[in-house]
Amino acid sequence: MIPIDIFTGRDVAVFGLGVSGIAAAKALSTGGAHVFAWDDHPEKRWKADEQNVQTGDLSTADWSRFAALILSPGIPLTHPTPHWIVKKAQESGVEIIGDTELFFRQREAEGSNAKVIVVTGTNGKSTTTALTAHLLRESGRNVQEGGNIGRAVLDLEPFADDAIYVLELSSFQIDLTPSLHPNAAALLNITPDHLDRHGSLENYAAIKARVFEKMGEGDTAVIGVDDPETRKIAESLTGPYAVKQISAEHEVPEGVYAEDAELFEIGNDKRGDEVSIEGISALRGVHNWQNAAAAYALVRSQGLTLQEVELGLRTFPGLSHRMQLVGKLGRLLFINDSKATNADAAGKALAALDNIYWIVGGRAKEGGLKGLDRYYEKINKAYLIGEAAEDFDKALGDDLEHTISGTLEEALKQATEDAIAAANPHESVVLLSPACASYDQFDNFEKRGEAFIDAVLAIDDVIPADSDGDAPE
Repeated sequence: MIPIDIFTGRDVAVFGLGVSGIAAAKALSTGGAHVFAWDDHPEKRWKADEQNVQTGDLSTADWSRFAALILSPGIPLTHPTPHWIVKKAQESGVEIIGDTELFFRQREAEGSNAKVIVVTGTNGKSTTTALTAHLLRESGRNVQEGGNIGRAVLDLEPFADDAIYVLELSSFQIDLTPSLHPNAAALLNITPDHLDRHGSLENYAAIKARVFEKMGEGDTAVIGVDDPETRKIAESLTGPYAVKQISAEHEVPEGVYAEDAELFEIGNDKRGDEVSIEGISALRGVHNWQNAAAAYALVRSQGLTLQEVELGLRTFPGLSHRMQLVGKLGRLLFINDSKATNADAAGKALAALDNIYWIVGGRAKEGGLKGLDRYYEKINKAYLIGEAAEDFDKALGDDLEHTISGTLEEALKQATEDAIAAANPHESVVLLSPACASYDQFDNFEKRGEAFIDAVLAIDDVIPADSDGDAPE
């Protein structure tokens, strides 16, 4: 835990008692603050009480006593309408910040020389964060990994001058972190997502771009240039920090680009070092080439040698719920891509595979399946689940053979039967890549992925994947 002592002796409200909220409450209490925590859901309040987090109804509290409101990133700050707790704080002139803001303020207060790397973007940030942390860890660095992946930031080890904190941050977290100042940061891509929470694509992009706002001399900005929004941001980055562009589509003047599973480092418009990611199953697909390019640029900014990068890449196991091979039944593979919660993310998986039996659906995001028609020729049949099933049925029409399965379990059963009956002599894939949020049927994408894994492993004669869960070659 990172004790937060910048509010010692003061009253602080904490709202939202998930993983980050509980961690914030404990860190503040350990640092000497008087914490008053609350959540709209009784079960979360009970769990907080069990962990000795003091709860109190903030709807009836005297807000003049509070020095700050620590807001969970899952609580609406501005759109579609501010949550009632936000209005309470604003009416009383109480600042609203997140747990990541506490992290950066505490680092500043301690004068710590610990380095911080931040990764954000619409898609690929979890893989890039995990890969960046892995490369640093394999090279012998003292690495702490968390944020929107794994552990909450305040659950990480206390600041140490030799530590490198690798944090995945969502747009919600960035919005609550006005003091955000990483030593290196990557913005991978921007496509429409969470627009219900940010109001417009322009607002969403502007929040993402804040990751570079406070950078100074000696810092490094890594920016993707394969989509219009990040290209515009890249054009606005002028330093005094270093700017490294990344692309999986074309060469860049300064940075790293990927081509045919090779990463090329470019400086002063000249090609320098290069490294192959050919055959690394956890980095299969063009989308993962971009992720690898970003991680490469980030770790090189922290002094890793080319040899250290090459060795680390070869041992990267990949992520659960992202192109995760679950098992095999003859030449039929079962791949869990539950983390693909929008069309753009699902498109990355569809682009990387062939002979697909596609399980898709859930709670649809804005745009639905827009842009995925280019992959239909790779899909043998689609199996529609969740709230989006009827809308997707209409959207697909006669363009792609499909059926409304309703539930994940039924979709898996139907897809497996169809794939076996087809007796394709080539490798086929039952792919869960929903292109939707999970909240209609599951608590989160992890639970959805776990349900898929359990159901696959219950199929007779399925051979489980190795412990790393590697995607296929």
